[in-house]
Amino acid sequence: MRAVVYERFGEPAQVRRVPDPVAAPHGVVVRVAATGLCRSDWHGWKGHDPDIVLPHVPGHELAGVVEEAGAEVRGWRAGDRVTVPFVCACGSCAACAAGDQQVCERQTQPGFTHWGSFAEYVALDHADVNLVAVPDGMAFGTAAGLGCRFATAFRAVVQQGRVAAGEWVAVHGCGGVGLSAVMIAAAAGARVVAVDVTPGALELARRFGAVAAVDATAVDDVPGAVRELTGGGAHLSLDALGSAVTSAASVRGLRRRGRHVQVGLLPQDPVVPMGQVLAWELELIGSHGMAAHAYPGMLELVLAGALRPDLLVTSTIPLEEAPRALASMGRAPGAGVTVIEPGRAPLLDERGRSPEA
Repeated sequence: MRAVVYERFGEPAQVRRVPDPVAAPHGVVVRVAATGLCRSDWHGWKGHDPDIVLPHVPGHELAGVVEEAGAEVRGWRAGDRVTVPFVCACGSCAACAAGDQQVCERQTQPGFTHWGSFAEYVALDHADVNLVAVPDGMAFGTAAGLGCRFATAFRAVVQQGRVAAGEWVAVHGCGGVGLSAVMIAAAAGARVVAVDVTPGALELARRFGAVAAVDATAVDDVPGAVRELTGGGAHLSLDALGSAVTSAASVRGLRRRGRHVQVGLLPQDPVVPMGQVLAWELELIGSHGMAAHAYPGMLELVLAGALRPDLLVTSTIPLEEAPRALASMGRAPGAGVTVIEPGRAPLLDERGRSPEA
């Protein structure tokens, strides 16, 4: 199969022919129809994830069609349209028994613990626990984004963040996760303040329901700007980017007894203003994806049109453009979601060659 491969962290990846994956007895092989380009993939490429063994194929949010099912799989067969959470649970540890598959003790993650979905095929473990049916009529590009960014944002805002109508919600970082959070919080009746460094991202945030925006490059005190806009601070604030600056700003922009949810991956532990956390009785909450069994409620809202993850997809590219797009995320994370379609024909130069050839 064709796949995006890198052999050294931080050095250019290439599209190559590599062996096809084989389904484990409890797993499946999925023919990838669409896979999202996520900042987490960039973190992995930079060497920030200890689970990655080189050479490596990135990619963890995907949708496609089951190509092969292992002998122990009961609920799925070849031809089924599926997506999957980026955390693939084992289904048998104590966390899974409690229904907390998103923090499974023996989890696997395509694109991190094993080769991922920047490829024509990807292997997924414990299919009966992890696969989610893609409804008829839902585009694969839309479904791919559900597995990481949209589902992660949904759980972070609704379940972990406990958003309520009328509350002020601040979203720091308006990439795919952040814009998803803006849309979900606004749909819940919250008043959303979007924070980012690019006008395009803030424009999209307003389009998806933010009532106010803060350009972090134009103010000296981002938390102060958030507190002023919200009349004392956000009830709920999310760091959807993942940096020491955005994490601290999210905490400092809260009102008393406010709730901070850490969603974006952090290369290094940030300095948390624990004095303020203590004095104001703030809550610091982690949010790590969403289990497959929790998808139905989110899917109902998507199918009803109350949530529109399809609008978050702002770019679709072939596999050959993925290496360049992956590397560029460190310089400009971009607004919206870029979807890679491995079956999409690449753009050719005047000699009929792929740019990555």
